[in-house]
Amino acid sequence: MAECYTELEKAVVVLVENFYKYVSKHSLVKNKISKSGFRKMLQRELNHMLTDTGNRKAADKLIQNLDANHDGRISFDEYWTMIGGITSPMANLIRQQECQQEQQGQGSS
Repeated sequence: MAECYTELEKAVVVLVENFYKYVSKHSLVKNKISKSGFRKMLQRELNHMLTDTGNRKAADKLIQNLDANHDGRISFDEYWTMIGGITSPMANLIRQQECQQEQQGQGSS
């Protein structure tokens, strides 16, 4: 079934699978990522996009900001908020680059 997915559908599946990869199987709290698991995820999965989260204080601040219910763990909804927070500035950057390329293309005519 996965082979018939569109690129966007595949991307969503990867995001969901990535979340569950870091959910502790031994935790009493189901379907949430612990602080240590979240730090691991940041270091392994978002190393290039979130370079400033390499230190403990920055990771703690990110966890605190995402942890809307202050339970010390990251739920799927809180994780999805982080994905939106990353992709929104990325979308703006991509659009700016496209505009610059268009302007450069017009200037060389």
